[in-house]
Amino acid sequence: MTEEKIVQMLKQSGALLTGHFQLRSGLHSNQFFQAALLLQYPDKAEAVCRLLADRFAGKGVETVISPAVGGLIVGQEVGRALGCRAIFAEKEDGGLVLRRGFSLHPGERVLVAEDVVTKGGRVQQTIDLVRSCGAEVVGVAVIVDRSGGSASFDVPFESALKLSLPTYDPAECPLCRQGLPIDRPGTK
Repeated sequence: MTEEKIVQMLKQSGALLTGHFQLRSGLHSNQFFQAALLLQYPDKAEAVCRLLADRFAGKGVETVISPAVGGLIVGQEVGRALGCRAIFAEKEDGGLVLRRGFSLHPGERVLVAEDVVTKGGRVQQTIDLVRSCGAEVVGVAVIVDRSGGSASFDVPFESALKLSLPTYDPAECPLCRQGLPIDRPGTK
């Protein structure tokens, strides 16, 4: 699948939005990737997540873990494509924890899957959680890397698509200076 095909799927599903957005990272942007709008179509979710899974085939992945909520479907579909289990971590006191009987064992080979990365904070928290269990992180797979190359991890990092969307520090945001109302779509 080509990047053009992925962009076409984003546009068809309405997942690439235009406006004034506050990202989970705290940065502002005039564009937003709403993964849920793409992932609501199982055929599109399967196709893009299979592409990600293929990049980690043969790496001995035993478990895929995703941070809730954005990465849930991504992790499920990547896990399905790899033929392994898929679990998720949940927010607690600003960090991530395993609940619902999920666990990881020392030496278990784990792939982190997420919908989008801007700064990579939530992915890094997931990596740290996996390592705190003694498991091994074999890589990170995301649908969209919108970091402009700034997000990096000490494991292989693969994305289906790299989007160069402008981001602004809130103090320097031209959209704020124009008085445009801000939307926080990642929290809806």
